[in-house]
This record gives sequence, structure tokens and C-alpha cells, in this order.
Amino acid sequence: MRDRVNGRTRSAWFTLFAVAAAVCSVLLGGCGIIFQNHEKRADATLTPTPGNTARGTVTLIERADGVQISYNLVDMPPNSDHALQVHERGDCIAVNGDASPVFALPSDRGRNGSRLEGELGNIHADATGAATGFIVATDVSLDGVRSVISRAIMLHREAADPYALSPHNVGPTLACGVIRR
Repeated sequence: MRDRVNGRTRSAWFTLFAVAAAVCSVLLGGCGIIFQNHEKRADATLTPTPGNTARGTVTLIERADGVQISYNLVDMPPNSDHALQVHERGDCIAVNGDASPVFALPSDRGRNGSRLEGELGNIHADATGAATGFIVATDVSLDGVRSVISRAIMLHREAADPYALSPHNVGPTLACGVIRR
């Protein structure tokens, strides 16, 4: 004879408890998906500009200390340095003739000789013409007023000189891509 509690057998109570625990587990597991930290990410595929061969991919991931910009570029001149910049408009069609200005917040446009938000830094191509690495950009984001989404990221022929009065002149564009989520 089975023990009864409030008119139910112990096995019925155990089954009811097991079903309730399973339902709670599923519901709480679903909350983890809703409340987990979703990574903000964007990508750009750089294609060569006319007369050039440089190409590759750039991945942007927003972190607590800034946007980590990972790059994997090939077919650049061997053993050379190049500037990587974000430009105002997401337009790679007329980059050699009429490239948009380097990305800058409205309060920074017109500064002479100082670094703009879109000037990410210089990268170095090895003896095979490849460059792989990352830059952490603290002045940009993937949303809000500092967002670089839908802007062009360009690889330039020359490296930026951080000590020059106007470091924005880095020569023609070797490759360009639009940053997309």
C-alpha cells in the first residue's frame, strides 16, 4: 500500500515535482538567452582599388576598452607600412579621385594636425605582403554618435606620421570596404 498525502500517492507528488522542475529549468534557460551579453560585431571586406591588388577582411568587435579591429590583409607591397582609416561615407567607388574625409565627430572636424577618430593606426605588411593583427580603437563604437557602421574603411599606400602637423595625408587608397553588421 502506498502512502497518501492529501489524497495523492508519493509517486504522483514526485512526478508533479519533476515536471515543475523541468518547466522551471526550461524557462530559466530561455532567460539566459535573452539576458546574456550580446557581442556587437561588424565586418568589412576590403577589395582592391583600380590598379592595386591589396585585399582582405576586417572584423570590428566592441569591447569594454574600445572597438577591437582585427585585420587579415594580403597582396600589399612587401615589407611596407600603411595607414588604416575609417572615412565619413561608405563609398568605395570614387576612392582614388574623391575619397570622403576621415571620420571625425562634428566637434573634431577642422582640427589641424591632431588625430581624428577614424585614424586607426598603421599596419605592417611582411615579406610576403600580408598583414594580420588587431588595433583597439577607443574613439569609435558600433552604435551611437561614434558609430563607424556604414562607413568606409580604407587601406592607404603610406603610413600616417603621428608627428606630422597634418597626419591625414596618407596617399592613395589601396583597398576599401564598407563596414556592415
